[in-house]
Amino acid sequence: MGFAFLAGAIASEVVATTAMKYSEGFSRLWPSLVTLLGYVLSFLLLAQTLKTLSIGTAYAIWSGVGTAAVAGIGLVLFGEGVTLAKVAGLTLIVVGVVVLNLGGAH
Repeated sequence: MGFAFLAGAIASEVVATTAMKYSEGFSRLWPSLVTLLGYVLSFLLLAQTLKTLSIGTAYAIWSGVGTAAVAGIGLVLFGEGVTLAKVAGLTLIVVGVVVLNLGGAH
């Protein structure tokens, strides 16, 4: 169940971060509200995750997968460029998350 909560926390954080881009510095009401609600939901779900998963593993997955997803959204929705440094950084994040999971931490 912890991984289901974690997936929800990641999805909520990604939606919130994307909405923040659309909020134009919190000058637009609806994207600003989506940002606020998304982050509140994300932290509530992350807190539930921590009941069953270790904090280091859960936070690494939450932040790593969220970062990779938002970077992908930046490429697709906002036309951000792909650079070797971005690809290398995202690869290291994904590898780090995989290594943490292979370590068997709960």
